[in-house]
Amino acid sequence: MDQLSATLLSAPVLFFALGVLAAAARSDLAIPETVAKGLSLYLMAAIGLKGGVEVARTGIGPDLIAALAAGLVLSAAIPFLVAPALRSFGRLGRIDTGAVAAHYGSVSVVTFVTASQIYGSNGFAIAGFMVAVLAMMETPAILSGLLIARQNGSGRLFDPELLREVAFNGSVVLLLGSFVIGMLIGPEGFAPIAPVFKTGFTGLLCLFLLDMGLIAMRRLLQTRSLTLRLVCLGIIFPIGNGTIGVLAGTLIGLDIPSAAALGVLAGSASYIAVPAAMRMSLPQADAGLYLSMSLGVTFPFNIVLGIPLFRLLAETLGDVL
Repeated sequence: MDQLSATLLSAPVLFFALGVLAAAARSDLAIPETVAKGLSLYLMAAIGLKGGVEVARTGIGPDLIAALAAGLVLSAAIPFLVAPALRSFGRLGRIDTGAVAAHYGSVSVVTFVTASQIYGSNGFAIAGFMVAVLAMMETPAILSGLLIARQNGSGRLFDPELLREVAFNGSVVLLLGSFVIGMLIGPEGFAPIAPVFKTGFTGLLCLFLLDMGLIAMRRLLQTRSLTLRLVCLGIIFPIGNGTIGVLAGTLIGLDIPSAAALGVLAGSASYIAVPAAMRMSLPQADAGLYLSMSLGVTFPFNIVLGIPLFRLLAETLGDVL
């Protein structure tokens, strides 16, 4: 209960709740799109830099290699794990199943960033190399989702334009690029820019989550294709996938905070990289549906309840195993 209350009463989560309430009340509160884009770029650059600096301090070891391998497998496998439930219980067609499944195999950068901040503020520090795992898990799920959709001949799996979009997606480029920069400059090189990328991080995260709360609730209010069955799956999937991620992190020997972070990644759902790829490769898929599930249902659940749940699971499994 202490972890849950600490999460619920943290400033980023409260700002997210403010955005949800404002949108529910039909307030005209809004973050300008250019400002929101700038905040997104800042957060990805900051988390990448801090991760690279941490790796420069500790060095590349077997934990990083094991975590990257686990992240790759999880991202590729999760779409196939959730697809049967989307088809049978969710009653989705093959194309929408593939599109939604891809979102749940990929990751939410903002969920990870929020978890890193909340965990770190409570002395539960995630290893810096988990940023590389985050970047690794962005794209394999897209190919898995397209394979699911292709079972009825839909979707282009090896389209050169799609592969380029996946490989050079802006969030992947910025995360990996800033991670490499952090490794190159190390702690000494990071010190002069720390006031921008470290001191102001939490405040800017609060503003970004305010915007995400507004978007998530407005998406829910506008959609017509989101059924109660799919809402239930949008809550069940992060719990199940996150538990698998925590278990995998524990079994490969990650420290408890990093195992929790792998659970956060596995339990999250993309709403940036994957929608862009789906618009290109599966234009027939219902964009309102997959965005409402990932952003309107799973994202709020993870921000409020998933983050403390995965920490509790990691601590429990760490004691048992």
